[in-house]
Amino acid sequence: MFLENTPHQKESFGWIEVITGSMFSGKTEELIRRLKRATFAKQNVTIFKPEIDSRYDQNKVVSHDANEIMSTAVPAATNIRLLADNCDVVGIDEAQFFDDEIVRVCNDLANRGIRVIVAGLDMDFKGNPFGPMPQLMAIAEHVTKVHAICTRTGQLANNSFRKNENERLVMLGETEEYEPLSRAAFYKAMLSEKVRKMDVIVEEIHPNKSKKA
Repeated sequence: MFLENTPHQKESFGWIEVITGSMFSGKTEELIRRLKRATFAKQNVTIFKPEIDSRYDQNKVVSHDANEIMSTAVPAATNIRLLADNCDVVGIDEAQFFDDEIVRVCNDLANRGIRVIVAGLDMDFKGNPFGPMPQLMAIAEHVTKVHAICTRTGQLANNSFRKNENERLVMLGETEEYEPLSRAAFYKAMLSEKVRKMDVIVEEIHPNKSKKA
């Protein structure tokens, strides 16, 4: 369980918190919850997200449950360092879409006495570590991994399975494009995709070859 730190009067350093997991696991929901708590405590809070994330609103961080908080969309991680002046707390959503500079930015902010809260996908649609998230988790004082519910088994889901054939690493989407799957369901789904693609290749090579019953 995550227990929020409280700033120590004699401590000049901040810290880094990472919230991670699959799609539909509540990462952004938890990020917004922590940021609103800081706002209620009258702390100076600033929120950033990558410009590429425009699914719901260009100027807001919005969860799948429609909770929202105002944010600043930036084209690159280095912009965060420039814009995060006089802040007590900095929130960063969809961190997996940022360049590797985000790791240095978060360290710099924490060293300046700022509480940094980062949310992002830990794995891409192929089940590989996503962008700078592994490094962010390594340098963070607190890491919270949240889970969705597998749409096929009802078990805890930690994978984001892409339901179409788009092979681009970055592809924004919702339930029409992605579904959360458990390890077992993800393995079976990826295996089925591999077999299906092999069948397509065979059919292209031998278009008149009849399939055995």
